[in-house]
Amino acid sequence: MTSLYIHIPFCAKKCLYCDFYSIGYEKELAQAYIKTISRQIKLLNEKFYTIYIGGGTPTSLDIPLLHELLKALSSISKKCNEFTIEANPETLSQEKIKLLRGSGVNRISIGVQSLNDKKLKALGRIHNSGRALESIRLAEKNGFSNINIDLIFGVWSETVADWRDELRAAVKLPVKHISCYSLTYERHTQLFKNVKNKVVVPLPDSICARMYKLTMDYLPKQKFRQYEISNFAKRGFECKHNLNYWENNSYMGVGVSAVSFINGVREKNISGIKEYIRKMQKGKSVVCSTEKLSAKKAALETAAIKIRTIDGIDFGWFRKRTGFDFMALEKGAIKMLVKEKLLKYRITNKQPKAVSVTEKGLLFCDSISSQLL
Repeated sequence: MTSLYIHIPFCAKKCLYCDFYSIGYEKELAQAYIKTISRQIKLLNEKFYTIYIGGGTPTSLDIPLLHELLKALSSISKKCNEFTIEANPETLSQEKIKLLRGSGVNRISIGVQSLNDKKLKALGRIHNSGRALESIRLAEKNGFSNINIDLIFGVWSETVADWRDELRAAVKLPVKHISCYSLTYERHTQLFKNVKNKVVVPLPDSICARMYKLTMDYLPKQKFRQYEISNFAKRGFECKHNLNYWENNSYMGVGVSAVSFINGVREKNISGIKEYIRKMQKGKSVVCSTEKLSAKKAALETAAIKIRTIDGIDFGWFRKRTGFDFMALEKGAIKMLVKEKLLKYRITNKQPKAVSVTEKGLLFCDSISSQLL
């Protein structure tokens, strides 16, 4: 199963904490970019399991450009199982939402980030909680039954009680999926500079851990099952696109800085939008790096990614997926991680048949993934 990812790098404003490739919205540049990738998309002739338009803020595009992009995708979007677009509240209007829904988009992921105005201001977001709520209701009113919202916890000015209030408000909304991310301080961001200059003092890890534990306890009680470290969904509304990533299946990336992984080969596109457009116009490759994975490395990566899901790794599935015996491949790491109570076996007929993270392990999942690699 192959998924398609399309990167739209434009944003109304760069967020303090964002480490993704994004730039300010320029109408002429956006026109040239959409024209370029639309031609590229029309040349695709394979069937995609899922389509995901991410960014940046895809819905920062004006109506004509959004229509051009969606029209280019029309022949392949009809055949896919899930078609998602990312959006920010301040960029959503009823006209745009109707265009999205009428063009086959059946899942919308709204970057709410917080329902607390003080926290939104601290994060440098340009919408308020009222605008966020309005965008969710507009999406529901105009035909979206599969709505995700992103929320961030662990902001330096936040308390556990603040986060509890946000979760209580979130589950009352007409959403089927909630992604909860702990704030990270990525090196090449303004937020990292603010920490270095002591403008911002991060919360202690112990407080962030309490917030995460609260999330894991509360959301499942509200019928949002945790199926991956940061993701909670009502039954049947798990994100198919992300599940395809977490099983290390094939995906194709279109657009600046996008990554593809096809037949064991990983390719990354260049990160300069003007250079991307120029090279595409001249028929030159936009790939800046290529890596051919050995069968063993691909198997190790599959283990490192799949362990992040709550269901973990079934040994039979892993052998079928990679051709390797999981315990033979990861024996040393698994033994240590089980001993440290970060992983646990699932036993059938007195034999271990699968392995998954423990509740303690969820707090250290990045470290677990690194050790499996």
